[in-house]
Amino acid sequence: MITYEDVKNNQAIKTYIKKADESLIELGYTEHSFAHVGRVSHTAAEILLKLGYSERDAELARIAGHLHDIGNLVNRADHAQSGAVMAFRILDNMGADAEDIATIITAIGNHDEGTAVPVNHIAAALILADKSDVRYTRVRNTDVATFDIHDRVNYSVKTSSVSIIDNNSAVELNLSIDTNFCSVGDYFEIFIGRMILCRKAAAKLGLIFRLVINGQQMM
Repeated sequence: MITYEDVKNNQAIKTYIKKADESLIELGYTEHSFAHVGRVSHTAAEILLKLGYSERDAELARIAGHLHDIGNLVNRADHAQSGAVMAFRILDNMGADAEDIATIITAIGNHDEGTAVPVNHIAAALILADKSDVRYTRVRNTDVATFDIHDRVNYSVKTSSVSIIDNNSAVELNLSIDTNFCSVGDYFEIFIGRMILCRKAAAKLGLIFRLVINGQQMM
């Protein structure tokens, strides 16, 4: 069976992730490179393990997390779908099992808020992990004076964590925001779609989604 380490150490995949992120640099996006996919992989797997899913399910979530943004190599538009097609070819060439490939590419193809649906537990965990990765270290613009709203919101988030709480009945995204850079309203202005998607993903896993900002429950 294909493993996360197989995928993580594959030189072609490393190149695709690097080149996809280079395209996003030119478009002015926040970091979507190895730090992001590593965090998403870890969080998605931890969510499933905490809920009692198998280690194999967690491994598939790790793989989906690592590959989920490679479609940005083609174009930012519809990157979830192009990434799923790329992942199919890559995993098939690596000799992955058809069942595993199907699960992984379904999750990848359903992770972007424009078209995403948490169609299975792997997809739901990937959505929660991806949309919760908001942090100041993802901002690449070093000139605070020229920050757009995405820069300001991400830069304002000094700490973020995702936890399964209340006897595995809820998933909580807990953020610490420096309101000198953005207001809570700014956060919702650009991320409300993502938070609604997180609520749907949580429901797929039998959970309630909670958003806590600066100690106050917002959702």
